Amino acid sequence: MQEIKAKLQDLQDRIKRAEFYFNESKIKEKITSLEKETMEPDFWQDPKHAAQISQKLEHLKQTVKTWEDLESKCADLIEFCDIIEEEHAPEERENVIKETKELEEKLEKEEIKLFLNGKYDANNAVLSIHAGTGGTDAKDFAEMLMRMYLRYAEKQGFKTEILEKADEADAGIKSATISVKGPYVYGYLKEERGVHRLVRLSPFNAGNTRETSFALVEVVPELEEENDFEIKKEDLRVDVYRASGAGGQHVNKTESAVRITHIPTGLVSACQSERSQIQNKERAMALLKGKIAHLMEEERAETLEQLKGGKKEVSWGSQIRSYTLHPYKLVKDHRTGFESSNPEKVLDGETLEEFIEYSLEKNIKEK
Repeated sequence: MQEIKAKLQDLQDRIKRAEFYFNESKIKEKITSLEKETMEPDFWQDPKHAAQISQKLEHLKQTVKTWEDLESKCADLIEFCDIIEEEHAPEERENVIKETKELEEKLEKEEIKLFLNGKYDANNAVLSIHAGTGGTDAKDFAEMLMRMYLRYAEKQGFKTEILEKADEADAGIKSATISVKGPYVYGYLKEERGVHRLVRLSPFNAGNTRETSFALVEVVPELEEENDFEIKKEDLRVDVYRASGAGGQHVNKTESAVRITHIPTGLVSACQSERSQIQNKERAMALLKGKIAHLMEEERAETLEQLKGGKKEVSWGSQIRSYTLHPYKLVKDHRTGFESSNPEKVLDGETLEEFIEYSLEKNIKEK
């Protein structure tokens, strides 16, 4: 058992090193402060603010518990190694090996979170998908990506809501916008920003020829109400239109959907998930501010006036990842070189996390 014990001691050292980044006493002080706030008589008078505070409180409590559990589990396994006689306890030895592997996998995920310390990394996110070059195949590919991210979010325990979806009559979607809520959602999903490419035998032409199509994925942080910039009304163009797709008689018969364009940057946001135009406008405005905040961070701009427009072409040469279904099966991330020979599992959201976590780990090593 000495080899296993040595592995566990290494994991124990990694947990202790993590304390350099993870200040438990400071987090517990924040928990106490937030708990006092929730006890105020008027706390629930502003439901939106109360929900934000409650979510933050729950996240902090879960973070503390996770690291305490890791430390306790590692100590228990080390102690167990001391009492196991390898030749007399093969089953116990196998259990310790299995639990050690599970502990290491859990630790690796938590270590990644420690480095998700960007301004908005801990926030919820809004993910948008837009069909690019490739006609009907591209629209179908956009819908495949939407399904992939919804499945991935479900697997991770994140909550999702489709804010806007533009269905196409022939097949697929022109675009979709999804709200994704959970701990460090933006920190994880920001790795998916960029152009995605699909190569396959097209089911949409008579010759069933090999076709290449593209889709653009955008990810922006969901901001709390207290943001540090104001948008001038004259810089906005607001359009209203009828919501498309299923949604009930009210949604389809009234112009409740809202699209907002920020004229100086060309950024656009839309929402059609709410029943009223006012609610859709509020959510579309929140999404637009998230897009502007992301652009400000990316351009290192301190004011809105410093931002410039311009959109990346959704076509050849700019893709971050390729999904090849024919003549061979391969998913390749062009930024990291990470690959999978099972595109079906990736597109089903089952193994997408491997690409995201590998990209995050690569970024951490380069820091």
